[in-house]
Amino acid sequence: MLSWHLRAIHEASVIMNNKINYLLSTVRCMHRCNSVLTPKSSVTTRKRVLWICRYREPLEKVNFRRLLLNIFPPFCGPSLRFLSQKTDVFSTGAKIEPEKSTEALVGEETPQSSLELEKLDDSGSPKEKHVADHGSELFYTSLQKCTCPSDALDLYESAVSIKHFTNCLTTVWRLFKNLSEEQQRYEKQLIFEHPAFVKLCQQLLRDARRMMRGDLVFSLHALVNLGVPQNTLLVQTLVRVCQEKLNQFDNRCISVLATTLAGMDKDKNVSALQAGLQLLVEQRITSIRDIFILHNLMKCMGRETPVFLKKKLEMAVLKEVDHLTFPNALRMFLALVAMNYCSIPILNACSKKIQEHIHDIPFRQLIVILEACYSLQYRNVKLFSALADYVNSTASIWDKRQIMLFLSACETLGFQPTELMGIFAEKVTEDPEFLNLKNLMIVLRVYSRLNYVPRDQNHLFFETLHSCLNKFLPQISNTELLKVAYSFCILGYLPHHALDTLMQKDSRNELLLSEDPHREQKEIMLRCVKVCMELDSPSFTKPAFVLTENSSSLVSLNLRKAREALIELLGDENMFQQNVQLPYKYHIDFEIKIDTDRKKVLPIPATDDHTDSSVQRLALLFVPLSAFCLGSTHPQGKLAMKKRHLNKLGYHVILILNKKFQEMTNEDAVEFLKGKIYPENPFPPSEVTVQDNN
Repeated sequence: MLSWHLRAIHEASVIMNNKINYLLSTVRCMHRCNSVLTPKSSVTTRKRVLWICRYREPLEKVNFRRLLLNIFPPFCGPSLRFLSQKTDVFSTGAKIEPEKSTEALVGEETPQSSLELEKLDDSGSPKEKHVADHGSELFYTSLQKCTCPSDALDLYESAVSIKHFTNCLTTVWRLFKNLSEEQQRYEKQLIFEHPAFVKLCQQLLRDARRMMRGDLVFSLHALVNLGVPQNTLLVQTLVRVCQEKLNQFDNRCISVLATTLAGMDKDKNVSALQAGLQLLVEQRITSIRDIFILHNLMKCMGRETPVFLKKKLEMAVLKEVDHLTFPNALRMFLALVAMNYCSIPILNACSKKIQEHIHDIPFRQLIVILEACYSLQYRNVKLFSALADYVNSTASIWDKRQIMLFLSACETLGFQPTELMGIFAEKVTEDPEFLNLKNLMIVLRVYSRLNYVPRDQNHLFFETLHSCLNKFLPQISNTELLKVAYSFCILGYLPHHALDTLMQKDSRNELLLSEDPHREQKEIMLRCVKVCMELDSPSFTKPAFVLTENSSSLVSLNLRKAREALIELLGDENMFQQNVQLPYKYHIDFEIKIDTDRKKVLPIPATDDHTDSSVQRLALLFVPLSAFCLGSTHPQGKLAMKKRHLNKLGYHVILILNKKFQEMTNEDAVEFLKGKIYPENPFPPSEVTVQDNN
């Protein structure tokens, strides 16, 4: 009986103690809620006032190593231990005087307030739940009113749960990323110096295993993007916990984690997590319906993604392509570039969406799209033309440097926006002051490769560029001078002063150094400049005849069809000459001699030494698709220069797109060559037009 009474007394005392604990917890919670409404001023607030009122030193001058050591004492020191070494990050470490190590902090008890609030949420009375909910509501309301990261950190003392801590951190990141680049440099200094940031990181380290999946991935994302070093115990712990909870993540968490890992360096833990993420994506790919999530996954998987998984991601995107939005279309270009996968169906769908919203695209995005197309080797003439037309129609609002960058992006693709290049040439002649040496080299490279010469003001355009070049001659390097002179010569213009400087013995010797890895390329460019100086000179006269050399009777495989068609058309292989080598190291595929009326082809042996002006020479050049500007039969710079020089040597040049010719039947090939050789039967030009991907 006595034992029963003792047991009853003990249970009553336990109940009383629990009620007292609940009462104390409620009072403590209400006190913290009141502190949310009346936040105290902090050192950070004063620092921000000082920053606004007077100049502060830039972030680069801050000792980050010392600063990080204060936040994470053992992370950068000798006691650093990586998770890849199977170290238990939650074990208690040795003490470091006068501060405790982070391992010791991890081993300490979790703050009672957090645990108590969780108990209240589970078993507290309705009144206590109402107080807790009211406190959270006040906390989140105050968090939404924050205007800078330091304001969010000031609310740390009011946080009473893991959810509060993680929301405090993610708010810091959200406010930080919306700042300008210059503001971010200063704000990062204030964040790292804020005393609450130290406590917040330590709290996250304690609560890492108890975080909800969303809080876990968003905390990791915020810390990585704020610049917390990846080798710190805090980041490595969160990465390890993500490994343990990976199978519990929903698609949204997977997307956030993928975005985070894409910005982290490769180490053992990150690589292991990426491998696990790849397996998880492979299993769940059929259930993912959000294009934004698919885009993030594609960007994270990267170039190392297996081909089969790339195809699965492609099919998943194509299933949802009808729901493709304009922002997703822009992001999909970058995702495919990151994965190094050219999916024509996806790119075509994205291109159509971009063309529909072309007036909503910021200028920088125009360049990004063109660069992505170049990386993916994606050639869509309709898309490029739409972008060029948009820039052309709004040229008045763009700076000349912006238009120059757009033209440079087009040049890498081999696409010639004719109207825009004409407008830009006018802007250059009207105001050439913006042309520094770098811009001058870009303009010359673009116009020479795309073979564009302004129709009505070509002389004025060249003279303007030449005048700018003369200003830079005293400071230009020999390599830059060679590139500029080469571009001028491709266009058929000779900058005499620059050429005289380039052809000096000292300049040539410096350009052709034996140890220069680009020597061969420079030799080709220098030889081209010398040929142009001779053939494009006004003093050059057309020779009465040109000595030719039939280097070999063998014809490459891709020209056998042309040879057979010429034999069938002309009746004898003596009616043409093949694989002809000319002076200045020029080469033509087939040479045909014909009377000036283009009525009768003459046998080659009978006219070898014939200098009669009644004989006309035809040069047939079978050229690849890459020799023309994209979407047209307009020759690019090198081919245009060769055609110009062959004309100087007395040839009438016939350019034939080899790819289209090889696709013709034998009968069509004969008729095509007949139309080219005998002008009274012209071949329809539409049959040799280059088509785009659509």
